[in-house]
Amino acid sequence: MSAPIPAPALASDNRDRADDPRTSALYRRISWRIVPFLFVCYIVSILDRSNIGFAQLQMKSDLGITDAMYSLGAVLFFVGYVLFEVPSNLLLRKFGARRTFARIMVLWGAASVAMITVASAEHFYILRFLLGVFEAGFFPGVVLYLTYWFPAKRRAAVLSIFYAGVAVAGMVGGLLSGSIMRGMAGVFNLHGWQWMFAIEGAPAVLLGVIAWFWLSDRPDQAAWLSSEDKQFLADDLLAERKLAPPDAAHSLGAALRNSRTYLFSFIYFSLTSALLMLLFWMPLMIREFGIRDVVDISLLSIVPNAIGAVGVILIARHSDRKRERRWHFAACVGGAAITLLLMTLHFNSLAVMLGLLSLAALLIFSAHPVFWAVPSAYFSGTGAAGAIALISSIGVSSGMISPWVIGQIRTHTGSMDGAMYILAALLLACGVAMLLGVKERNSAV
Repeated sequence: MSAPIPAPALASDNRDRADDPRTSALYRRISWRIVPFLFVCYIVSILDRSNIGFAQLQMKSDLGITDAMYSLGAVLFFVGYVLFEVPSNLLLRKFGARRTFARIMVLWGAASVAMITVASAEHFYILRFLLGVFEAGFFPGVVLYLTYWFPAKRRAAVLSIFYAGVAVAGMVGGLLSGSIMRGMAGVFNLHGWQWMFAIEGAPAVLLGVIAWFWLSDRPDQAAWLSSEDKQFLADDLLAERKLAPPDAAHSLGAALRNSRTYLFSFIYFSLTSALLMLLFWMPLMIREFGIRDVVDISLLSIVPNAIGAVGVILIARHSDRKRERRWHFAACVGGAAITLLLMTLHFNSLAVMLGLLSLAALLIFSAHPVFWAVPSAYFSGTGAAGAIALISSIGVSSGMISPWVIGQIRTHTGSMDGAMYILAALLLACGVAMLLGVKERNSAV
């Protein structure tokens, strides 16, 4: 174990200590202990909620499901997710990360594997709803959990790793899903998409068991930290809380009364609407570029996700280094809006269209960790648990609207252009909301 870090002298020298090599060494050690494991868990969660994007290429014809019916299944996931997200995050604060993450992962893994039994649209709807119920609270739980370990000035870089996980999940899905759907088709008289759900869902159960033994609920319970390191970390986080804005919310009631909760919720709603378009419709968008083979579609989907994975980390680190969020966020969502509008021009070139899709993915992915570094600086204690979950719940409620709207637009027009116009307008609106609704401060926010 590396040498312990001495406790800080005063909160006023917090910024100086942020660049101290010994301080950085401690946070690197914390990162290597908890971030890779949660990163893998997040990849599996994204894969298990979004792999219906690949499954629809076969499942719709096998079950007689239309675009609108498929969209309803995507929506029902978010109905369950939104209903149980705030309670789940409050339970995490009460019972700890080990119990909460273990429960979430084992149950969502079981629901995902159970998709192998789907034989009708109604059965599909039920299991998608249950998957949302069981997975509820995982991502806002991760955001809350990271506030126990990292100050705001370091949080965007850490969160960027998780949003790189969205892109990595797309890459993994691109590598695995098409191959499983083709290679396992007919084995034990099951469709390829049924095997895909079972094979990609099983790891969540194992990860849930590992979480029980690997995670520490809080830094003061971490046996792998020295008592001096625990004290330093507590003092560092306390010093940051003293620098919080005077109207910061420290209780659930204060968070519910705080107008920023709803400002951040609108921003996240708009941002998530665009992300869901990528998660659920990217394979179909690539097919409309003129690609027909399911494996070719899955392999080409790796390109925008790989570019997004690299970009999200670089932009978040730049935001941390400059200690600026508002303009980084606005540049990402503004650029993404312009890119989506350019895609409606339907250039007669696979390279150009794939390039635009890749740029949109990079910017949409990158806006997320920059965004989450902002609200976590305005709430603490029970207020943080409730506010983060509420912001996430309202934001993710876009999943009850966005897939359905896109499905309806496609069903009635045969094109996604109308959806692109709507999403571009939402992205521009949330960029303006961030610039006007969040004051510029001399801090990590």
